[in-house]
Amino acid sequence: MVPAGRRRFLRAAGVLVLLFAVLVGVLWTLQRQLIYLPGGAPGPAGAVLPGADDVVLRTDDGLDLAAWFLPGPSPDAPAVLVASGNGGHRGLRAPLARRLGEAGLAVLLFDYRGYAGNPGSPSEAGLALDVRAARSFLVEVAQVPPDRLLYFGESLGCAVVTELATEFPPAGLILRSPFVDLASVGSVHYPFLPVRALLRDRYRVAEQLAEVRVPTTIVYGSSDSIVPPAQSRTVADAAAQLYRLVEVPGADHNDPVLLDGDAVLSAVVELAETAAAGNQQDGDWRLGGRQRTARYRCLRPRRVPT
Repeated sequence: MVPAGRRRFLRAAGVLVLLFAVLVGVLWTLQRQLIYLPGGAPGPAGAVLPGADDVVLRTDDGLDLAAWFLPGPSPDAPAVLVASGNGGHRGLRAPLARRLGEAGLAVLLFDYRGYAGNPGSPSEAGLALDVRAARSFLVEVAQVPPDRLLYFGESLGCAVVTELATEFPPAGLILRSPFVDLASVGSVHYPFLPVRALLRDRYRVAEQLAEVRVPTTIVYGSSDSIVPPAQSRTVADAAAQLYRLVEVPGADHNDPVLLDGDAVLSAVVELAETAAAGNQQDGDWRLGGRQRTARYRCLRPRRVPT
């Protein structure tokens, strides 16, 4: 006969196992609602980003996605495809686009499926189609030469543009706060769950970046509470062609300095100038005919041989 104390222990253990199983089941079902966090509406381009046009991106699976295109000062200006993180909408990236435009770059901001009133539901496969629609617009409609096109990814957007780069290499790749893969960052925040076994969407940034042979700059904050800084450094170590690794001391994931600060601006402009100079026949050329003047004191840049 089982002692009463042991029976109570077994009942309690059984309840805990059942509750854990229920929790795992709920997370399996709702995981994409926890990963993708759309919110708000950006409004018309002209009201938020002067000089930008409202445009529509058509995906291969037939969705129409809203986007803003800010033309450059000249037809041959380099362009930046901006892939957002997992929260908010493109209007929150307007300050970055504004600063990039002032530096002489064309910029495309777009929202993923399921964000900002766009149709569809977000997933890794869906976002891959969305970013291809964004690139197609820039190359086929805006007539941006592929050798003047840069990709900029923010957090989750790092995974989106890195995967795109494996098929369509850009002139340069800028990753802001990248994680190794989604399971690695998820395990940090949910250490009590079998995250790697549960996830449907994988976003293997480091693994895919090893295949991308284009100049790559990585920017991260040393106090990032969402993507551990060590993971961004691991991504840098995996890069096939690391151009520069930039740490912003004391910066957290969503601090303004990492959204549209000088560190981010300079990282993009530097790669754009490098790409433009590689295709320029006449001497010392600078974006928009101007010298780059952005300065920052909060960085410790490190150039890595390629």
